[in-house]
Amino acid sequence: MFRLISDGSCDLGVERAKKYNIDVVPFYVSFDQNKYDREIEEVGIRDFYDKMVREKGVYPKSSMPSVDDYVKAFMPYVKNNEDILCLCITTKFSGSYNSAMNAKNMILEEYPDAVIEVLDTQVNTVLQGILAIEAARMRDAGWSLADTVKRLKEIIPCARILFTVGSMDYLVHGGRAGKTAGIIAGTLGLKPMIVLKEGEIFSAGVAHGRKKSMIKVLNMLHKYFEETGDSIEDYEIVVGFGYDEKEAESFRDMVEKDTGRKGIEIFQIGATIAVHTGPYPLGIGILKKAF
Repeated sequence: MFRLISDGSCDLGVERAKKYNIDVVPFYVSFDQNKYDREIEEVGIRDFYDKMVREKGVYPKSSMPSVDDYVKAFMPYVKNNEDILCLCITTKFSGSYNSAMNAKNMILEEYPDAVIEVLDTQVNTVLQGILAIEAARMRDAGWSLADTVKRLKEIIPCARILFTVGSMDYLVHGGRAGKTAGIIAGTLGLKPMIVLKEGEIFSAGVAHGRKKSMIKVLNMLHKYFEETGDSIEDYEIVVGFGYDEKEAESFRDMVEKDTGRKGIEIFQIGATIAVHTGPYPLGIGILKKAF
C-alpha cells in the first residue's frame, strides 16, 4: 500500500479526490499578478470561470506548487513510514515536477529511507485525473508501488485529449498560437481543434462553428482507434469542460450515443489549464485502462 498525491492539474475536484483517497497539492491562480490564491482552497473553480467570463480581456495566470508545498504534503506520510507516489503535470507545461523532486531530495537528506516516487505524467487536466484514478485502482487492488509506476508508464503514451475552445484568444495570449491565425479564426468564426499528446498540444485543424467542432471531436476519436487498432472498450473515456456545464452534459450525451458507452463522467477543467484555453474548452479525454 502507498499514498497517492497529485498536483492540482489533475482536476479531480474535492469529491473525487476524497473518493479515491488522493491528496491534491493545488496550483495558484492570479488575475492581477500580485496576489496568487490556491485553486479550490482559496478560489473556487466556478468563481474563477465567472470572473473570466465577466471580465473579458483579462488574462489570469497560474503558478506551480512550491517546494515547500510538496514538503508539507510528503512529510506526514514520510514520518509514518508510508511510501508515496506523486503524479505531476507534464514538464512541458509546468515546473511542478521539479518542485516535487526538490522536495523529495530535501526530505531524503533527513530521512534517507523514505520512499517517494515522483512521476512526470506527460499529461494534464482530465487525463491526469483519470491517470490518478487508475493509480488508485491499482493501489486498492494490492499492486506494489513499483508495479503501479511501471504500468502507468506503459499506458501514458496512449493518453489523448481531443478538444476545441471557444476562441483562440487565450492560446494567442499564452504564445501557443500565432496572432495572425487568431485573427483569421475569429473573423471567419472558426473553432480550433486541438490534440494533447506526448505532453504537448498540437493543431488538428478547425471547424465551422461550435456544433461542428463537437462532431469533429467525435471524428477525431474514431480516427484514433482506426489508426491504433485498439479497442475502445479497453479505454477510459471522460468529457472535460470549462464554464458551460449544460453544454458539457449535452456533449456527454452525444459521446455516449456515438460510442455506445454509458456512465461517461464529466470533469470540470481547472484554472491551471483554463488560463491557456479560456472559459469554453470542451472535449474528450481517453486513456487505456490499467487492468
